[in-house]
Amino acid sequence: MIRLHQCSVDNLPALVKISKETFVAAFEKDNDPEDFVTYVNEAFSIETLKRQLENKDAFFYFVYSDDELVGYFKINQNRAQTELKDTSSLELERIYVLPEHQGKNIGGLIVQKVVELAKKMGKRMLWLGVWEHNHDAIRFYQKKGFEKFGEHPYFIGNDEQTDWLMQLALSH
Repeated sequence: MIRLHQCSVDNLPALVKISKETFVAAFEKDNDPEDFVTYVNEAFSIETLKRQLENKDAFFYFVYSDDELVGYFKINQNRAQTELKDTSSLELERIYVLPEHQGKNIGGLIVQKVVELAKKMGKRMLWLGVWEHNHDAIRFYQKKGFEKFGEHPYFIGNDEQTDWLMQLALSH
């Protein structure tokens, strides 16, 4: 069984640690080392994550299996969204599970929890961006009912990559 804990500034050290650990595990092998290190150090710095935690429209959640921290996710509404900025939509900006806990349906359970949160917030659509070369993730989201509706650039340092924008209509 998974349990969620909404993060606050008090959780900043653990959030920095799991953010860096999961992102590095997922993408380090596919990126230029110099661009990658620069990106990780900026995107997951204490200052950057503190600013995001203090944004009233951005929410981080730790995901626990029993009492063990196994992953985290970040959702954005309103102007905190990286695209759209539509008040009827919710962005799932980050969803990461530690490598040793992948393959246990934790990601599927997280998506289910995010859908529940989005519905409670009165949202009509959940959307996300996923790297066009992350075929496993794309298949995962497609199995959950997400459909591609666009693309946008995503930068790892100076390296411009393309994210697919995928959406899931929510019924109430």
